[in-house]
Amino acid sequence: MDADSADLVKRGEYLARAGDCIACHTADKSRPYAGGVPIGTPFGTLYTPNITPDPETGIGRWTDADFLRAMQQGIGKGGQHLYPAFPYAEYTRVTERDVLAIRAYLNTLTQIRYTPPRNELSFPFNQRWLMFFWNLFNFHEGRFVPDPKQSPQWNRGAYLVEGLAHCEECHTPRNVMQGLKSSDRFSGEVQAGWRAFNITPDKAGGIGNWSDDEIVRYLATGAVAGRANAAGPMAEVVADSTQYLTPDDLRSIAVYLRSVPPVAGGQTRPRDQWGRPADDVKGLRGSRITGVDGAQLFVANCASCHSWTGQGIGASAPLAYPSLIHNSVVGSPDASNLAMVILHGVNRQTKEADVMMPAFGDELTDDQIAAIANYVTNRFGDPKATVTVDDVAKLRRRQP
Repeated sequence: MDADSADLVKRGEYLARAGDCIACHTADKSRPYAGGVPIGTPFGTLYTPNITPDPETGIGRWTDADFLRAMQQGIGKGGQHLYPAFPYAEYTRVTERDVLAIRAYLNTLTQIRYTPPRNELSFPFNQRWLMFFWNLFNFHEGRFVPDPKQSPQWNRGAYLVEGLAHCEECHTPRNVMQGLKSSDRFSGEVQAGWRAFNITPDKAGGIGNWSDDEIVRYLATGAVAGRANAAGPMAEVVADSTQYLTPDDLRSIAVYLRSVPPVAGGQTRPRDQWGRPADDVKGLRGSRITGVDGAQLFVANCASCHSWTGQGIGASAPLAYPSLIHNSVVGSPDASNLAMVILHGVNRQTKEADVMMPAFGDELTDDQIAAIANYVTNRFGDPKATVTVDDVAKLRRRQP
């Protein structure tokens, strides 16, 4: 491989990281990029394809033109419409030069012979030709055009956020056709039981009270003391994608997000401005507990790491056990993310730290998890945020 080709591949690897390709195309870590990840939709389950260069089951026989058409037009090698779980509605903004760099990188991957499961979509949603009509309303092909009135940093951030990073796919609400609601861009949406939070610059509902340095640190490490700790799908985004981006690119993302229209979403108090230390452990000493008691369950299962006061252990160190006070998950008006964290735990690997919180889904019943979540939100977060036993049962059935 000559120097120019090596540089192209290296650049393609970086861009593939920015696009987080590995997250959606790796069901089994021993088969990277071989696909098979189930993606739940209101219309059934899609399984992601193999994008290794295997000629039989992957994209080894695709031409560069085939790859460009898939990325920028949502059309597969055989001329079939791709489903928008593959975010071509955002990838269409990526330049041909960058798409071909990604293609060059994918060509260097180990060929893996693996055929993912068939999609499980009900009729008529299993008819790909119907995507023609979806595209009419929800897809506008075209490459990103820099805004001459904005700075190069803003334009770089817009190119990443609106294109390869496809942030809207998780953070923007959906319309009835499951397209993105452009009127509420970045105001938050639920994905597989997890809420992707509002990332507009609104000071109450979004991240308007975050500094640029805090946004950069969160994307690089997944943790900002007194603000947030990434869990669920966002932890995967940090681990697989954003931690590998350059500081300049991360700052560009922050600059661009500051410029989008703010959306409060009905919130009047920031998620990270709730909470006070608890002293319930004193009242439990010598008490006879009957039934399901959130305070007792918290002390028994959570206090060893988060402290019985809820203030955490380790302050802002990389491997700190985070405080539940001034914590955006605990202070959210929707307690589903908190319940999901208790059910499924946290696994976030970055260059700075390997963070793990055990899952309690196999150890605690639905009513016990609901009791802990409601105790935590009442003591350390928004007391109006509650979950029922039925809510926990539904979340338990969602993919972690």
